[in-house]
Amino acid sequence: MRQARVAAIVLSYNGREVLLQALASLGAMSYTAFDLIVVDNGSTDGSEAAVREASPAATVVRTEQNLGPAGGLNLGIRWALERDYDFLLLLNNDIEVEPTMLDELVAAAERHPDAAAIGPKIYYHGERRRIWSAGGIIRFKESVTRERGQRSIDHGQFDREEEVDYVNGCAMLIPRRAFSLAGLWDPVFFLSVEDADWCTRAKRHDLHCYFAPRAIVYHMVSFTTGDYRAGRTYHTGRSTAVFIRRYATPFQWMTYLLFSLAAFPLAYLRELKRGNQKAAVAKMRGMWDGLRIPIPEPPPAPES
Repeated sequence: MRQARVAAIVLSYNGREVLLQALASLGAMSYTAFDLIVVDNGSTDGSEAAVREASPAATVVRTEQNLGPAGGLNLGIRWALERDYDFLLLLNNDIEVEPTMLDELVAAAERHPDAAAIGPKIYYHGERRRIWSAGGIIRFKESVTRERGQRSIDHGQFDREEEVDYVNGCAMLIPRRAFSLAGLWDPVFFLSVEDADWCTRAKRHDLHCYFAPRAIVYHMVSFTTGDYRAGRTYHTGRSTAVFIRRYATPFQWMTYLLFSLAAFPLAYLRELKRGNQKAAVAKMRGMWDGLRIPIPEPPPAPES
């Protein structure tokens, strides 16, 4: 039987050495019918030249400015859809994969013809049995997304293939037909929540998100320090507010506002002890901006 053709699209903004390690890992996968595409999202560290030298078979799609995850990925998505790939594998650049990862994702997708996206089990790169994500949960609180099992040691508690609320954009396999229904990723989410937004739109077309535990990825995120920095928390707050405006019911609005008001002083005091209180303030500023900005319609399918 013909293997389904997969475009493995790695989004990268700087982080040249991390990117090269990810490409080496992807190049060792046992699945053979895939092509590597690197979206260089305005990098300034020589990533493009390094990729061309280290992985000459990879295709580089470059933009001169950082378009954010959604804008950058849309470049790779359009490229792949124009070339009739069956599946698109969207990836961060700070990952390492098990050789059978893509085999398992494609097999799961073929078991679920109604799939919008299939996600792997993701571990912390530095702690190979500590879970970073076993599928995503959408909730209407101060942060609308949460990763199942995050920070827990894997004892097999997430070894069942099952439906989840959304798949984290760190690593997700998407059938091409899902884009014809749900459209492209929405650049209004410059950073954060763009994956949950796309999955939510796809589910409105009777598609579903699935977690495939036999597919394994390792994510280079720090278990100790996390990612609570002002530059990121601003966008988390902004994107969360946009998501709420797009999807929340009146009751969910009330839940979101109450949790946000309660969470801010707690976060401020927590980060004050670390000298990082600017991150808590930035998140609230992002929320305020997200509640006020105009929200355009999501981008349509490329064919339309």
